Amino acid sequence: MSTITQTPKTAKNDFRSITDAFIGQTGLPFADVLPAERIAEIFEEEDAMFGEDAIFSTPIVLWTFLAQTLRDRKMASCHAAVEDIIVHKIQSCLQPPSGDTGDYCRARAKLDENALRRLAVEMAETLQQNVDAKHLRKGRHAKLVDGFTFTMPDTKANQAEYPHNPAQKAGVGFPIARACVVLSLATACVLNLSICPYSGKKTGETALLRQMLDSFKSGDVVVFDRYFCSYMMIALLSARGVDVCVRLHQKRRSDFQQGTRLGENDHIITWERPIKPEWMDTETYSTIPKTLQLREIRYHVQEPSRVDELTVVTTLLDPREYSTGDVAELFGFRWNSELDIRDIKQTLNLDHVRCKSPAMVRRELWTTLLAYNLIRQTIVVAVTVHNKSPRRISFTGACQSILSSWMLLSTGSSRDAQAMCTGLLRQIASNTVADRPGRIEPRVLKRRRHRYPLMKKPRDHLKQELLKP
Repeated sequence: MSTITQTPKTAKNDFRSITDAFIGQTGLPFADVLPAERIAEIFEEEDAMFGEDAIFSTPIVLWTFLAQTLRDRKMASCHAAVEDIIVHKIQSCLQPPSGDTGDYCRARAKLDENALRRLAVEMAETLQQNVDAKHLRKGRHAKLVDGFTFTMPDTKANQAEYPHNPAQKAGVGFPIARACVVLSLATACVLNLSICPYSGKKTGETALLRQMLDSFKSGDVVVFDRYFCSYMMIALLSARGVDVCVRLHQKRRSDFQQGTRLGENDHIITWERPIKPEWMDTETYSTIPKTLQLREIRYHVQEPSRVDELTVVTTLLDPREYSTGDVAELFGFRWNSELDIRDIKQTLNLDHVRCKSPAMVRRELWTTLLAYNLIRQTIVVAVTVHNKSPRRISFTGACQSILSSWMLLSTGSSRDAQAMCTGLLRQIASNTVADRPGRIEPRVLKRRRHRYPLMKKPRDHLKQELLKP
């Protein structure tokens, strides 16, 4: 009977299983956005390497955790993850582990949260800086901002840090976290993300966005919805040389009889600085200008929608450089943030994470975002080779294509890896999302779920009621 022999490998070489799984072959565009050597370097800088000579080393645990976030249902379980490691080791002629999930879960808890965050953010920023200029907006990087929530298992540790919705009774709801995300319009990558409890002081999306202002560079254009439309937010971004395009807040009233007229439903207006908010210190408040010159436009939505017209406020004041149509088109791209968040929450299952402690929830979050950005990088490679737009490629289709070759490319078992990558890129580029202008769907469900009533009491109380004679 043949036996499996242990072949010594360095941690740096092992990280190639991650880059190769996402078509990081030499010679392809953007293959060096996040090379294996850089992954190892970041973990070493964070002093987060572990188990170099063990079965559950940093590279193999990270590779397995990424696979978990990309998969769904039973295939995303820890048992399925350990089975992946067993197959990976056998394919690599190395000693496989037992089928026990305990060692893997303990090793997964050693993954450094800061290293995972750095990997996700760095590769997104590098990819954005190197993307083809034709995907930019008049040569400028446009960034989208939006918020969302996600839930997690109902454990005491999760409840303590991320309490359930206060509108629900104790023991009934799930722990819930609020997140605010910055996305690249050109690549759809996540450039930064911040999370906090769902409710309480400084837990709003604007508070989270203020924590990520360093994500914006001079010359950027940021697009977000009216929730973020405030004097202070626009002033803070403008001070960094960042332009803003935002829908007018519902509490502000527009009057196109006032200001400097630029055209029909297009004028320059002046906003005056409000009183100092509680969250801002006096020193920062003194740097906020007393007035802001802003441009306000109103336009009618041509396609069927829930609104007939929109009023947009922007710091893009020059009508010769940015016409009314340019501003309207730019704000129209805000909807892409909704689509990107849907991909993250539904396709990558971030709507309800699986981990049972706050520290592991954050590790799962950043591992998921790293996997998301790696998929987006692969899409950018495919569109560069086949001359298409990153926004027209199906994210779900790209996930399926990559998972179909996951083990072969990660272990180097493919007879011709370069040919396989070429075929996969062709397949990914062919999975285009149809252009469906004017598409509108009612927000209703057709499939009737089971008719069990909603849980309105804690589970232990309901069990006691069932046991009553």
